[in-house]
Amino acid sequence: MDELVNMVAKKTGLSPEMAKTAVTVVLDFVKKKLPAPIASQIDTVLGIGSGTSIAGAISGLFGKK
Repeated sequence: MDELVNMVAKKTGLSPEMAKTAVTVVLDFVKKKLPAPIASQIDTVLGIGSGTSIAGAISGLFGKK
């Protein structure tokens, strides 16, 4: 996921924190549109880990738990 966030930050000029938020929003949207078996693979491909949502992975960024 870091690679994707870095790419978005570089191409858009956003801060890494804002790029991570943008990536999270888009990935959550895409995951809702895909069939569950495929959507669950996104976290695996991005190295988020099982049982951890993308939103949960960045929740600490904004002080949320």
